Amino acid sequence: MTIKRLNKKILIPICIMAIISIITIYSALTYTSSELGNLALKQGLWYVIGALLVAFLIHMKNEYLYRHTIFLYILGNILLLGLLFFAEPVNNSRCWFTIPGIGSIQPSEFMKIFLMLMLATMIHNFRSDYKNPNLKQEFIFILKTLGIVLIPSILTFLQPDTGAVIIYFIIYFCMMFISGIRIRWFFIALGIVLVLGCSIFGIYFFNQDLFINLFGTDLFYRFERIFNWSSGTGLQLENALAAIGSAGLFGHGFNQTPIYFPESSTDFIFAVYASNFGFLGVFLLLGVIIYFDVQIVLLAKRKLVDTDKYILAGILGMLLFQQVQNIGMTVGLLPITGITLPFVSYGGSSLLSYMILVGIILNISMEKAKHYKYR
Repeated sequence: MTIKRLNKKILIPICIMAIISIITIYSALTYTSSELGNLALKQGLWYVIGALLVAFLIHMKNEYLYRHTIFLYILGNILLLGLLFFAEPVNNSRCWFTIPGIGSIQPSEFMKIFLMLMLATMIHNFRSDYKNPNLKQEFIFILKTLGIVLIPSILTFLQPDTGAVIIYFIIYFCMMFISGIRIRWFFIALGIVLVLGCSIFGIYFFNQDLFINLFGTDLFYRFERIFNWSSGTGLQLENALAAIGSAGLFGHGFNQTPIYFPESSTDFIFAVYASNFGFLGVFLLLGVIIYFDVQIVLLAKRKLVDTDKYILAGILGMLLFQQVQNIGMTVGLLPITGITLPFVSYGGSSLLSYMILVGIILNISMEKAKHYKYR
């Protein structure tokens, strides 16, 4: 009965993206280090493990996650803190725990889910306690939720993983936007961000020595990478654009990526796919992605537990941002930030985290509206 109740409109695009992912990663093996092994086979195994996770979550139900979200949130922060002390540096970043015989685990990928769960339960409890909150009550609530976001954001920024920090705040904004708090708080936040942003950028552009003294060389080089994207220089972007631009309507064909560029199986997986399958292939992939996103929107419009609505808002905001950012940076429209394409790019931790979200979405699609108070 449970299998019959599964939302096929969610499962079908996931299956299509899984096929596209494995095929494209296999095609990218031509320019991938042999030391990494057969990434296409590994991606297939991660999808199998992810499917088992989905089955487990469907059995446990989302209510179980909501009731234990505080423990998951604390665990996520402990793992992020542990990275700073125990993780081996990879490309000057401490973002992964290396497990012999298995691979690497990236806690920030799972922290996105834990953060969604934590914020969803906090918003739910706040709306249950205060039907018509005043400004003071909303302000205190905003400070509490902001603190919940800042803790993992600081720990993740220190790794450093700026892309994950951006996603944390995208999730926070989307969930708070539908939480029912007054719209004026968003204008106030926007004003503060603009003032701080203009001040920091002003120092960066007009006094770089002062910027380095205040914020350090690490942040300076991150800014350099972001602001130099528009020049179109760099082997990675130039070769990716050449591969995409030469693909034409039908592409160069499967496993016929014409030119090398780094991170072909992860950050720049879209360039590999577009070069192999051309405009028609891109049209298919974008259609599947849009269809999947629309199904989440339609699900959120149904009569659901408010906690589920908050979770769906966070999931949709995260996916939309990553999809737009990844494809945009691949074609030179947005800065290169190292953000992967959900369900398509290679990555065990990221794929498992997305499959956990699929399990949550499927549970929501099968549940009837209930009213709980999670503490």
